[in-house]
Amino acid sequence: MAHKQYILPSAGDRCHVMGILNVTPDSFSDGGRHEAAEAALAHARAMIAEGADIIDIGAESTRPGAAAVDETAEWARLEPVLEPVIALGVPVSIDTYKAAIARRACALGAALVNDVWGLQKDPAMADVVAEAGVPVVMMHNRLEADASIDILSDMDRFFERSMEMAARARIPRERQILDPGFGFGKTMDQNYLVLNRLDHLARHGLPVLAGASRKRMIGAVLDVPTGERLFGSLAVHLLASERGAVIVRVHDVRPHVEALAIQAAMRREAFAGEPVRTGH
Repeated sequence: MAHKQYILPSAGDRCHVMGILNVTPDSFSDGGRHEAAEAALAHARAMIAEGADIIDIGAESTRPGAAAVDETAEWARLEPVLEPVIALGVPVSIDTYKAAIARRACALGAALVNDVWGLQKDPAMADVVAEAGVPVVMMHNRLEADASIDILSDMDRFFERSMEMAARARIPRERQILDPGFGFGKTMDQNYLVLNRLDHLARHGLPVLAGASRKRMIGAVLDVPTGERLFGSLAVHLLASERGAVIVRVHDVRPHVEALAIQAAMRREAFAGEPVRTGH
């Protein structure tokens, strides 16, 4: 099946919203909620109706302490859901670090690969992405947090390795996207340093995705449980967009679509002298 092509937002457009669809029993925020195929499809439809630009489907939790899932189990969770969601007509991203899963998902029509290990976990991943001809999100990750390191320098080195792997596999630069990996192998202070200095990533010349939806970095500041972190998530993602992110990965689609539309209207008026457009 040919994939529904994903096209990054143009200058002046609203930052794109990637809606999260977890088909896992143990994700930190919504584990088990969309595990059944019917529930997953209904949630995908709802996110599309709310304005999601892309749906990100994952079948293995990457929360701290989550049990690893083998390829067979991961595909068993994905298979009943993936093709029906792709058929809805909005680009679909596959959230996996396993090359075999990415290959099968792209063969069904997935439009993007979202790799939380930035092509560095599975040596076959870069070639799979190149063969599929889809964009890839390369996320910064660490096995554990270390408060003593310069996290920005660590990210630079990590992304340089990822970009080298992408180049060797002949993944065009216009299909490479960086993700700073909020909450992955970072202390709380490092998460906020990365947010504050997100424009640092501009030196790599690639678009940036930010995903902090409902994460502990928000709960720690606001002292609210996972399900009550919408307002904090909006704040972090609006700040990330101001600092250069062109995609945000979220659980709550409509609030982000609307907040980012207001931000885009302000940008058009302030920087481009264009009239403010109505509607999405």
